[in-house]
Amino acid sequence: MTVIPLPRRDEPSTGPYGVDHLLSESRAKLDRVTPHQALSLQKQGGLLIDIRPQADRLTEGEIPGALTVERIVLEWRLDPSGPHRLTGLRPDLPVVLVCNEGYASSLAAAQAQSLGLTRATDLAGGFRAWKDAGLPVRVGGSTPL
Repeated sequence: MTVIPLPRRDEPSTGPYGVDHLLSESRAKLDRVTPHQALSLQKQGGLLIDIRPQADRLTEGEIPGALTVERIVLEWRLDPSGPHRLTGLRPDLPVVLVCNEGYASSLAAAQAQSLGLTRATDLAGGFRAWKDAGLPVRVGGSTPL
């Protein structure tokens, strides 16, 4: 089996395909937020949803009050009309998705909008930007929903 190396970040894909194109299309739909804006939305009743793997949350910590949802079940938890949705979820609720650095969360937030969550977005820079901004962090490892 031949293993093809992943492209370096300074080698963007060309054409209307590839992950860079998908990321660009996804972000064009979003009003991405800074860590301080995410905190403000959380204080106003918006949901922060951490989609990072448990190993990352254990190592780096978690945002207090953020829900943790494994990426593999995210769409089922974010379907505002689905039987497996998060409690209190509704189409107009601000939802901020958080990953490590703000890449996977952009893709997930665009998907959440496609599910009907009109105010879904993501945290620019991800959890690491939150932590770098000096915002609260707690010991990680909470059980995903």
